[in-house]
Amino acid sequence: MSIFSLALLPPLLIAHWTGDGASSAFATAIAVIFFAGIVLWLPVRNVNRDMKLRDGFIVVVLFWVVLGTSGAIPFLLVEHLNMSLADAVFESLSGLTTTGATVITGIDDLPPSILFYRQLLQWLGGMGIIVLAVAILPILGVGGMQLYRAETPGPMKDAKLTPRITETAKALWYIYLGLTVACATAYFVAGMNLFDAISHSFSTVAIGGFSTHDLSLGYFENPLVETIAIVFMFLAGINFSLHFLAWRDRDFKPYLFDSEFKLYALITLGVCITCTIGLAITIYDGDWLNAMRLGVFQAVSIGTTTGFTTTEFQSWPGFLPVLLVFASFVGACAGSTGGGIKVVRILLLYKQGRREIHRLIHPNAIITIKMGGRPVDDRVVDAVWGFFATYVAVFALLLLSAMATGLDQVTAFSAIAACLNNVGPGLGDVTANYSSIPDTTKYILCLAMILGRLEIFTLLVLLTPAFWRS
Repeated sequence: MSIFSLALLPPLLIAHWTGDGASSAFATAIAVIFFAGIVLWLPVRNVNRDMKLRDGFIVVVLFWVVLGTSGAIPFLLVEHLNMSLADAVFESLSGLTTTGATVITGIDDLPPSILFYRQLLQWLGGMGIIVLAVAILPILGVGGMQLYRAETPGPMKDAKLTPRITETAKALWYIYLGLTVACATAYFVAGMNLFDAISHSFSTVAIGGFSTHDLSLGYFENPLVETIAIVFMFLAGINFSLHFLAWRDRDFKPYLFDSEFKLYALITLGVCITCTIGLAITIYDGDWLNAMRLGVFQAVSIGTTTGFTTTEFQSWPGFLPVLLVFASFVGACAGSTGGGIKVVRILLLYKQGRREIHRLIHPNAIITIKMGGRPVDDRVVDAVWGFFATYVAVFALLLLSAMATGLDQVTAFSAIAACLNNVGPGLGDVTANYSSIPDTTKYILCLAMILGRLEIFTLLVLLTPAFWRS
């Protein structure tokens, strides 16, 4: 908490420099969060023991819960926002979990410091996700990276990219920072001002989706800006371990020989083509260039669970809006800043389904699931089915809970999907923002964001009696 409070210094400086009236709110928030952390630390400052497995689970969960709720303090204190506790916690957790769902209207009129703070939350959350997915969760024995290592040949079979976890985190940090700088530079060259370029690079590389404008990237009406966003959203949806290997070896082979990446690219291409054709033969009546521009952008944005928009895709004809929602269920690759079930799990589910069909035809055959040319342990396949079954059960419970608070079926379904998959935009009453839904529903959606961000099991394990037994 004390270290996290220092992240509020840049918004404080912006508030002081621009005189936007939020200086006292950020100064107070820094003091409260910093000293709260010190007070919690002082009684145990001399305690020194090895961290156990159970401690790891608690620390990972508390990282998002405590920092997410602490991050709500500036939203509560800024008078311009006039936010309730539920709204402030929702906005903060949405940022830190890189969901991108918002309860704020009139974003263009917000103080610059608040605009920057929202973007910064997503960027910090995105970095946390990368370190969590690649360096931490494998140690705890949960998360998509175990599946990734189980199916990937060569050095990716190792638990860590480098011998020490601190070095692994540092390597990932350099890649994440490098992508952010490259993205910000590209946005600036394409015509954004410096503030917008930096702000949107934060949410693009973090696959967050927050924007400094109500119209999101559609505000700029710039095809070059949209193209840059497509490129960096797609890159951020790739397993950062592949980026590391490609950068280290100065070679593109890690991408070309990776089965998850190939399926990720194939799914993205398929959704892009479908959206383009669907738009061209309906509302754009043969205008293929405009259909491709809008279709490809929304397909990549929603498919990678970023959540940027350049048009109201919710009003697209036919099945296209639902297709995009379903694409967000697949999400991005394991070890990326994206959300969703993860492509590697979808790939293993497909291979397992195909194996069961073959077993019906040849009951006595021994059929091995392979990925990357190597056999996949049945325990890994069982883990994927366990995750998928748990995901469906959690989704159903959250959906029923949201509907019990008064939401209609379309709104409830898309809101839970958007928050559990960390994508942001929904359908129905949450098309533009989430300000109109009840506070109880917002807390349910906050739980969905955390569950989705922590790959469900990391949080659910804390609710089991066996975890707390000595």
